[in-house]
Amino acid sequence: MEDLSYNPAQSACFTGHRSMTEDELRYAVAAITRLVPDLAAKGIVHYYAGGALGFDLAAAVTILNLKQSLPQLSLTLALPCEGHMDKWRRVDRALFSRVMERADRTVYVNDAYFSGCMQARNRYMVDRSALCIAYLTASRGGTYNTVSYAEKRGSR
Repeated sequence: MEDLSYNPAQSACFTGHRSMTEDELRYAVAAITRLVPDLAAKGIVHYYAGGALGFDLAAAVTILNLKQSLPQLSLTLALPCEGHMDKWRRVDRALFSRVMERADRTVYVNDAYFSGCMQARNRYMVDRSALCIAYLTASRGGTYNTVSYAEKRGSR
């Protein structure tokens, strides 16, 4: 899927763990809140978030909140496939639906679920970004694989 609507040199993506404590989420939100204005001043104004619970959702909400003071920011939700949140709790689906309404764009990277669709979504975001912003605490799993891929691609 080709996406030429945003300049990768002006784009960053988020990747992080789904399972985070409240303290970890607060730390991540505070870090993103400090980092993004500095990045915006350097021209990084477009952000991709992958639409998972945990870090992805916290990052997306933080970007949406920062848009109040930094209207040049934009957010694309890069979702693995249609129905990716069907098995989520109702409260999580409702929150994510509100995030989708406020996002600048939503892209479904794959038509349907398959065993590698999350990885395909992660590569989609990295391939369109100069920078990968990660919350990584383990040397295994999807976030670790995404960060490794970003490093191989030369993302900062």
